[in-house]
Amino acid sequence: MMTIQNMQFETAQHLGVLPRSRLEQMAEAGRTVKEMLRVLTKSSQNMVGQCLANQGTFYELDHYPKGDVYDDQTHSQYYYHAHRPDSGEHGHFHTFLRAAGMPKGIEPVPYKGKAKRPEGKDALTHFVAVSMDRPGNPIGLFTTNRWVTDETFYAAEDVISLLDHYEMDLTYPCLATNRALSAVMRLFRPQIEKLLIERDKTMKSWAAMKPGIDVYEDRDLEVTSIMDINIDRQIAAVEKALADLRNVA
Repeated sequence: MMTIQNMQFETAQHLGVLPRSRLEQMAEAGRTVKEMLRVLTKSSQNMVGQCLANQGTFYELDHYPKGDVYDDQTHSQYYYHAHRPDSGEHGHFHTFLRAAGMPKGIEPVPYKGKAKRPEGKDALTHFVAVSMDRPGNPIGLFTTNRWVTDETFYAAEDVISLLDHYEMDLTYPCLATNRALSAVMRLFRPQIEKLLIERDKTMKSWAAMKPGIDVYEDRDLEVTSIMDINIDRQIAAVEKALADLRNVA
């Protein structure tokens, strides 16, 4: 199994070039994340616990809640599970967008392999997995190879263009968890973009090292990019970037 090193993110450099509108969206997302985590903590709950509640015994690799969470208006989807005991996480959310939520012109990467990929109305793209610690807080992001989530697989630039379409607007299994997860996706948008671009670079390099192998199905390549995150530091960096823009104006 290939080991992928944690990517570094120069926050000031990357946020400093973003337009005010994007920074303001990220700032609002930061406020939403903090408020949802506050409400959950006040209720002696957390994002993960709400997905595991009333689901019976917790088993590694099983999806929680059972049947996944799917918003049939935005066509966003996620599930929580655990299978990386050596990673330092409790488990992670996998986030998706299904074909019905994609604008016209978005097509999967060309594929000549033998694996059966979801197609047509069943097609879906995986954005990132959001790693959670045992207290139930987001601590990392990572991308995966196609076989890991049985996605269709789209090029990074297309997946990035779909990020604004991700929104979990449901009360099931928990409104606060859904709003927090959606906001994390917006708050860390620059990091997610970088991870997706790195994902495709990893896939290309892996294919070059192993000619003749179906890279999308190679079980030796699971995680394709990974990065630690910190909500408070990200919020502070966004606020500083906005303050710098105000000072220039």
